[in-house]
Amino acid sequence: MSSSFWEFLWLILSTFFLLAYLIVLFQIIVDLFRDRSLGGFAKVLWIVALIFVPMLTALAYILFRGGGMGRRQVAAEQEARAEAESYIRTVAGTSPAEQIARAHSLLKDGTITEQEFATIKAKALA
Repeated sequence: MSSSFWEFLWLILSTFFLLAYLIVLFQIIVDLFRDRSLGGFAKVLWIVALIFVPMLTALAYILFRGGGMGRRQVAAEQEARAEAESYIRTVAGTSPAEQIARAHSLLKDGTITEQEFATIKAKALA
């Protein structure tokens, strides 16, 4: 095995730059599909350019559309967070105060007895 230290160092550096480029490339592709304001034809042009002139196109994309990438990423994260919070609210049920208020209205209507109200209240506060 006749590889030298410099060949090994070159291998590590080239691997690092290849992985960095692939990460940037995938971020660009994700951003292209996330952008709703960009038409389908423009998306196809960007993808074709990324295939045939990858480094130049990636640099041009970051230069011309880089600011929008951040805004779209933040908007996607906020949308996902809002959907998750909405789902959690629907699954989690009601708060103890709402349960007691509902039970109190049922008690007023005569639907439940005082003992049932006390049981519901104890469960809600537990």
